[in-house]
Amino acid sequence: HLLFLYLQEFISVWVRDPQVHKEDFWHTYITYEICLHTNSMCFQKKTSCVRRRYSEFVWLRQKLQNNALLIELPKLPPGNPFFNLNSDFQITQRMRGLQQFLEAVLQTPLLLSDSLLHLFLQSPLSIAKMDACAQGQTHYTVAQAIQRCVGYTRFPVEEQHQEEDSKACCDSDCESTTSSGLGNSIGCATSVEEDSSYNESFSHEFQATTHEAELCSSLSSSPSNQ
Repeated sequence: HLLFLYLQEFISVWVRDPQVHKEDFWHTYITYEICLHTNSMCFQKKTSCVRRRYSEFVWLRQKLQNNALLIELPKLPPGNPFFNLNSDFQITQRMRGLQQFLEAVLQTPLLLSDSLLHLFLQSPLSIAKMDACAQGQTHYTVAQAIQRCVGYTRFPVEEQHQEEDSKACCDSDCESTTSSGLGNSIGCATSVEEDSSYNESFSHEFQATTHEAELCSSLSSSPSNQ
């Protein structure tokens, strides 16, 4: 008899770790870390972490609406011209609204085929470069842009386990980087602000031939190297 194990498909997303960025004396904004964990076949990459700002969420919603006119998209938390960057309450409320928006989007199967959604969630590209990549106007594909974003990803569940282990070993009063306050990013090594250098090196990095990639793979897995 054959035993078949059925694994339920899931897509988990977290919006957390707000960080204040100051461009100059007059322009300041906040980015939020988006962590994705899934076993869905719709996603080439099963875990990822990127940073996005509120205006990029607004752009994404408009693009998704244009590409799926018959679908009523979920609402974003409303924009506030008097948004206080020093208010933990306002930041937390907006962050929760952004997460609820993404959760609702990811529960809509038709939207999962939109390449802009995948670039938004799993690449550090800017708005202009996401548009260009989705339209085939770049030297790299959507899949390559997503695969290029490499970094250590730690999810809230893992952090909770680490905190519990730490408390069991010692009575330290360490501050944790959670979604309730401002902290340092522990996500993707390539940030949104870095996509200029990221894209300049793209055309060179993907010039390696398939034969070279297979050769490297076979060498690394050979018994002699082990």
